[in-house]
Amino acid sequence: MYAKLKRDLGDWPRAMAYRLGSIIFAVAIVIFGSQAELCYGADAPPWTTPSHALDVPQDSAPTAEEIANFVNARFHIGLRNALEIGHAVLNAARRYTISPLLLLAVIAVESSFDRFAVSVVGARGLMQVLPSQHRDLVLRASDLNDARTNVRIGSAILQDYIRASDGNLDDALYRYSGGAKDYARRVVDHMSMMRAEFGL
Repeated sequence: MYAKLKRDLGDWPRAMAYRLGSIIFAVAIVIFGSQAELCYGADAPPWTTPSHALDVPQDSAPTAEEIANFVNARFHIGLRNALEIGHAVLNAARRYTISPLLLLAVIAVESSFDRFAVSVVGARGLMQVLPSQHRDLVLRASDLNDARTNVRIGSAILQDYIRASDGNLDDALYRYSGGAKDYARRVVDHMSMMRAEFGL
């Protein structure tokens, strides 16, 4: 009886073990490959923004006054200018449906809240808008040193990149920065610091 069963089954247990091993190996390759793509993909940013980083509902956003006090204390910007920045950020956040903390973090990384900042390639103002790359938006603007104008244009550009990236914020920030290394990480670090500062 045992000999007949062994003859009917043949090497079934060994074959099943081999197949199971092959499946596990294939799954491992798929998982490793997807992780490697996040780090080494030619078109992918080198870091993935944690999903919780963007969970800042509009109704729990800081007030313009709280933003002004924060910008004044941390970045040494006069209260009058800081309050103007606060209003500009909150207005743009509502208009373009972007987290105000994200806009504040981008401004912190781009210009440290210096509305007169100019980069070596000619990007200007709080959100470092590059006129040569965004002529359609900048042509209608009178002064990129004006907080409202600069934040409105910068927010429109960022929103366009978010849409073009199908909501992938890493890709949008990568494009906004022109491919700057660790840009998304620096933005999220500022957002985390601001969350703690504003008690969000």
